[in-house]
This record gives sequence, structure tokens and C-alpha cells, in this order.
Amino acid sequence: MASKTLTFSVRPRGKPLNKLPEELSLSSTSSSSDLYFQLASSSKTSIHRLRITKGSDGSFIPNTSSLPVSDTGLRDGSTIYVKDLANGPSSSPPGPQISWRLVFVLEYLGPLLIHPLLYFLLSSRDSSQSFLQTLSCILITLHFAKRELETLFLHRFSSATMPLFNLFKNSAHYWLLAGLNIAFWTYRSNLPATGASNPWITWPSVALYVVGELGNLNAHLILRSLRSAGGNERGIPHGFGYGLVTCPNYMFETLAWIGICGVTWSLASVLFAVVAVAQMGVWAQKREVRYRREFGGKYQKKKSVMLPGLW
Repeated sequence: MASKTLTFSVRPRGKPLNKLPEELSLSSTSSSSDLYFQLASSSKTSIHRLRITKGSDGSFIPNTSSLPVSDTGLRDGSTIYVKDLANGPSSSPPGPQISWRLVFVLEYLGPLLIHPLLYFLLSSRDSSQSFLQTLSCILITLHFAKRELETLFLHRFSSATMPLFNLFKNSAHYWLLAGLNIAFWTYRSNLPATGASNPWITWPSVALYVVGELGNLNAHLILRSLRSAGGNERGIPHGFGYGLVTCPNYMFETLAWIGICGVTWSLASVLFAVVAVAQMGVWAQKREVRYRREFGGKYQKKKSVMLPGLW
């Protein structure tokens, strides 16, 4: 297909960016990431603050190098709207922004600190901790230490920032539900975890945890390989687990938390696991829809998005 020049009318959505051009021309073979790059360069703002929608139907245009502009539905003479995510109310994430990486680091830091702290504080006040309580602290601390390391050295985010409000929402989920709630109902005396360990439950649970953590790490390594450092491109993941479900990282995360529940003997752990699985299921369904929309016939549709045969 021969390349031709497409010219778009550019309109601000909400408070306009300084130096936002009124028109923009691109080759029809350019990607949507080129569209973002040119608008960011012209307005001298971060590409991650921009949200571009079509004037015809208001649909969002993703920032990805795998999507040609000609496949977005834009035509010569189309109007696009550009929203600065740091300004004004909108149905898209508005207001002050914060780094995705920083949000992840801070939200995981809560349970990473709370569990060892309460383990030792409650031990010194009541009595020495049992084998199951010690094992619970080790597994949960390792889980969140792994998450911190992945956030710092492994994950490549498609966007640099998210709304500042998400920091408080996400931190409440991890600091309260995964941190204080689980720790309080696991490390105190006279709780199920203070009893003797049943090896027929404990060691299969540990095995599930190890499989879950390693499988989750492998899935994250596969996702990392799809995006260049500092890039926004998306690809179709292939490899262990991706033939079964859309998001095997969530499937293995679920296995790890089933293992933790089997060790802690705590309803607090079950509560966090149920809430986490429900949220991951919603994310997995959205990702399946996105894969089908962005990659069309290139993508093999999945019947299960997270748990084979169940969800």
C-alpha cells in the first residue's frame, strides 16, 4: 500500500497545551506513537501526559508503535482531540500525576515492612512465634520483596505516570489488607497459625507458592521482552502459560496466594486473595479485549483470561 500524507485538525480537550499545533501532518504508514511524539515535541511536553481521542466518536488512540495511523480510523482531514492529563477534570485520569514505578514501590513497601515488624513485636509481647507463623512471614516478605525488585529492575511501563489519587487507593489495598490485616491475624497468639504444622497441607502449599512465584516471574520476563527500554510498543506474548490464558502472570499470582493461605491459616489472607483475584480478573478481561482490538486476526483468542476453564 502506497504511503500518503494525512493532515489532521488538532483540538484541545480541556485546558489547551502551550504551543499545541492546530494541524498535524503524518504519513499514513506512521504509527500512533509517531502521532504522540510529534504532538509532544510541538507542545514541548511529556509524551506521557497526552491522551489523544478521535473527534468522530471520542474513542481513545493508544500510544503504540505497532498500530499504523491508517488503522486507527483516522482519515485525511479528521479531527483529533488532545488532553493534558495533568490539567482539569475529565473521564480520563486527570489531575496531578505520579510515576507508575514510584506508586508500585510505595504500595509494596507497606506489607514488606509491616510483616517483619509485627512478627517481632507480637512475638516479644505474647510468646515466641510458631513454625507456621515464621514460615508465613518469610513467604509474604519474599513475595513483596520480589515485587519491589521487579518494579525497580524488570517492569517496563507503557505510561510514565498515573493520577496521584491512585497512590492512596492502591496503598490502602496493600498497606491495610495485605499488611496490617494479614499480619495482625497471623502473628498474634491463640490463632490457627500458632498450632502444629500439618505437613500434608503445609508443604503442598509451599510448593504452590514456589510454582506461583516462579511462573509469575517468567510471565513478567516474557512481557518485558515485548517492549524496548523506554518504549511504548505492545506485542502478543507467547510462552509458558500464554497458550492457556490471557494473563498467566495473574494465574500464577493466584497460585502463590493459595499457597500463602494454606500456610497462614488466616481468613485475612483469604480475604486479600479474593479481593486481589477479583481485581486481576477484571484487568485480564480488559487485556483480552485490548489484544483482540489491537491485533485482530494475528491474536489467538482465549476462552479463559486468567484461570483455565473458570475465568
